[in-house]
Amino acid sequence: MTSQSQGIQQLLQAEKRAKDKLEEAKKRKGKRLKQAKEEATAEIDHYRLQREKEFRSKETSVMGSQGNLSAKIEEQTTEAIRNLTSSYHRNMEGMMKKLLSTIFDISPEIHPNFRPAV
Repeated sequence: MTSQSQGIQQLLQAEKRAKDKLEEAKKRKGKRLKQAKEEATAEIDHYRLQREKEFRSKETSVMGSQGNLSAKIEEQTTEAIRNLTSSYHRNMEGMMKKLLSTIFDISPEIHPNFRPAV
């Protein structure tokens, strides 16, 4: 009987060791899953930051070039206004003389289609 109880004791101990090993394996698996999740999250964050940095770089280059275009257009507009103003001041006096001479120098003539009544 003692051998049977010893055998049962050994089986119970073996079962307990197996249960302990199983629990230990589950804990290790849980730790590995948690570690893998943390690593994946860190990798995702790193990738996201990298892509955002690239996006901002491209956005800056595109928006920067639009800013340059805006400045260039503003400069061209200012130059065109300056040219028109100087042209106006150069030609204003001559044009006014021409306009006034046309208005004041009237030479009455008979129209070529006029037929005097007989």
